Amino acid sequence: MIYWKKKQMSETNKKWNDENVATLLKIVGNESPVSAATVEAAAAKLEVSTRSVASKLRQLDMEVASMAKEKVATFTPEQGTALAEFVNDNAGLLTYKEIAEQFPGEFSAKQVQGKLLALELTDKVKPTEKVEAARTYTPAEEELFVKMANAGKFIEEIAVTLGKEVNSVRGKALSLTRSGQISKIPAQKESHAKNVVDAVEALGNAITTMTVAAIAAAVDKTERGVKTLLTRRGITVADYDGASKKAKAEAKAVAA
Repeated sequence: MIYWKKKQMSETNKKWNDENVATLLKIVGNESPVSAATVEAAAAKLEVSTRSVASKLRQLDMEVASMAKEKVATFTPEQGTALAEFVNDNAGLLTYKEIAEQFPGEFSAKQVQGKLLALELTDKVKPTEKVEAARTYTPAEEELFVKMANAGKFIEEIAVTLGKEVNSVRGKALSLTRSGQISKIPAQKESHAKNVVDAVEALGNAITTMTVAAIAAAVDKTERGVKTLLTRRGITVADYDGASKKAKAEAKAVAA
């Protein structure tokens, strides 16, 4: 315990250079919010404290899960070895969830993912199938959506009325904001931080024609946050080359 406290104190002022930031972004990928398991994996990889990693992610305008609420299990050397051997023996056959099920009662899928990130074995994991895209909205549904949004209704109320998922409503709101049919994304009754809008997926290919300022206004995020998101996804928009930024970051991470 004493060693850990000293380690945290010594790393509080650790300088985050471009290489470390690039490595951190590579570890985090598209995850949002960033789980405690991923924070722990990044801390282990970069040899810094979880507090330092979480603080840096927030500076980059990324949402980080509560470390207090999401308890991270620690892998013993034996467990880490067993996990690595199992994943290598079943390369490409199982998802994180399925791997976690092979260690019942010990680790969650997120914890397994975090450990495999630290072990650099994520390429051995079977990709999780993507959720089916949200259904399209009929003209009548869109008209009602606009009326409710402009009347100040919450996202949850619109979702219930239209029989849609909250994520679908949020994505449609982004599209309607971009087209000028509504002035802003409807507020959410529950904690907004728990359901961060994925601007890239919601705007689709149209985002490439927008400026950073326009995207930031549409999703109610800072321009800095939008640039970070674009860099992580490697997307180039009207006035920001996210693809080039991502390539440079990954090149630095490989060279580090």
